[in-house]
Amino acid sequence: MNDQLTDRRGALMAAEIAEQPAMLQRILAAQHDALGSVVQRLRAHDPHTVLLVARGTSDHAALYAKYLVETRLGLPAGLVSTSAYTIYRESPRLDGVAWIAVSQSGGSPDLADSTRAARAAGALTISLTNTASSVLQDAAEIALHLDAGEEKAVAATKTYTASLLWLWLLVETWAGGDVAAAAPLPGWVSESLDIPAVLDVASRYRFVDKLVTTSRGFGYPTAREAALKLMETCYLSGHAFSGADLMHGPLAMIDEDRPVVAVVPEGRGGTALQPVLTSLRDRGADVCVVGPAGLAPESAPRITLPSGMPEQLAPIAQIVPLQQLARLMALSRGYDPDHPRGLHKVTQTR
Repeated sequence: MNDQLTDRRGALMAAEIAEQPAMLQRILAAQHDALGSVVQRLRAHDPHTVLLVARGTSDHAALYAKYLVETRLGLPAGLVSTSAYTIYRESPRLDGVAWIAVSQSGGSPDLADSTRAARAAGALTISLTNTASSVLQDAAEIALHLDAGEEKAVAATKTYTASLLWLWLLVETWAGGDVAAAAPLPGWVSESLDIPAVLDVASRYRFVDKLVTTSRGFGYPTAREAALKLMETCYLSGHAFSGADLMHGPLAMIDEDRPVVAVVPEGRGGTALQPVLTSLRDRGADVCVVGPAGLAPESAPRITLPSGMPEQLAPIAQIVPLQQLARLMALSRGYDPDHPRGLHKVTQTR
């Protein structure tokens, strides 16, 4: 009986990670009808600023969208402090603002309350959720559905990559770009599902109690999401830093006993990370590079990703082996990543 229980640990998370290529393909096939009218509303609103509101895993998707908005649309974008609306009861002037709320469940009261306040203050409000109905959808003027399918494991996986893809499609369509660039994405994610080195990394870091993740640019949200997955499933102390911020002080805590997982994308973000990798190597740090071959000094361990992914789309595939890493490390420690202690699928914050 105990062996059967052990065999079932992490089964939900494993299945949901494996669903991602097919799920992404489904979104790509259906997105045009869903986004056309939304982009028309955005263009008619002609916002001067985009504000993004989210919590937890969705907050990392919102950070990714901030990079997209600023680089593709040339608009300032910011992450909202919901407490300004829910605790301090302030009412900022939001005429000319596009407000995008991201939440898998749509059930957190602070997201719904702040979105309701933003709508009343003049913002064009959009919700992006994975539920058929929710308080957040009711609060927003426009609702988009992730269509990721039911997610049963507490640790979010497929809803995260679905959020990234929908946000990319929204911004790219708004910018007048070619969304056909995402056509190879399900294949890249499929290649990233079963990388043998992930098991080696999980074994290597099985007993660590503290770990750092880092990247630059579009890879930085991946570093943050990876740290969160490791914390919530493995109960270790994970710290995520932009490579630039890592050099501004936290580098001092890095030594051979605190592994660093470095997400190194092709493109400007990976180039900007190179001095950080050099500094880490000079300190004798145990660095695991996650990225296509040839982008960083050879390291052991290394998780090699497919090459040729555009930097803006790469985060959707980058996170997949790190989801697997969190699952495998949790299992190696005797934990069940489907049901992290003290956590629930819907987190209610105010």
